[in-house]
Amino acid sequence: MGEVILEVLGCGDAFASGGSFNTCFYVHSESFGFLMDCGATSLLALKKHKISTNDIDLIAISHFHGDHFGGLPFFILDASVQGRVKPLTIISPPGGEQKVRDAISLLYPGSLDILDKFPITFISYQAGKLVGTEEVKLEAFPVVHSAETLPHGLKIHFNNKIIGFSGDTSWTDELIHIAENADLFICECNFYDLKMKGHLDYLTILQNQSRIACKKLLLTHFGEDMLNNLEKIEMDYAVDGRKIVV
Repeated sequence: MGEVILEVLGCGDAFASGGSFNTCFYVHSESFGFLMDCGATSLLALKKHKISTNDIDLIAISHFHGDHFGGLPFFILDASVQGRVKPLTIISPPGGEQKVRDAISLLYPGSLDILDKFPITFISYQAGKLVGTEEVKLEAFPVVHSAETLPHGLKIHFNNKIIGFSGDTSWTDELIHIAENADLFICECNFYDLKMKGHLDYLTILQNQSRIACKKLLLTHFGEDMLNNLEKIEMDYAVDGRKIVV
């Protein structure tokens, strides 16, 4: 099967705290690559690390906030200009295709034809079911964030590896299921000790760490509160540009 590599293209929050790009993780083997979220800065991050949009076969979106899916219009525009012909699969909460169409119409009026330049398949999550392609299967779990964004955590099966991703969320026991048996569980941690609905804080994760049965835990999505308390953090965390063998 070959090894699976995860590259952190963006681990920042909505405000790019600390100068980090919006959420975007690039997971790949020798023959297949996909993104977990595609925040507004993702095309810039791809270019910075010399990764072509043509290297990406699939994009999985956790929820419809701009720092998690806002890069899709730019990604699709770049791919169309570069002459992409191979298919792209986008997996998201229900309504993803219309969200992308609306975003393209807003940001690049008159450019909806870029969706016809190469085949794009939109797949929606189905509760309790694995969805995806031959190479990637994922299960989505509802989490606690802004309800209008249709927030989900993801459990992704790829090349005999399991990657869990919390998306943006307050603590919910769904995270236990997402992390269970995962080779890598990426968990948002926006705050150190501040309690705010829709996001996690480090002390809450620490309190529940014994319930998170994954092989490796990686914190992400740090805001200023977390960045100001890095010396107190005893868990591993994401940094833009980092590569991890899953």
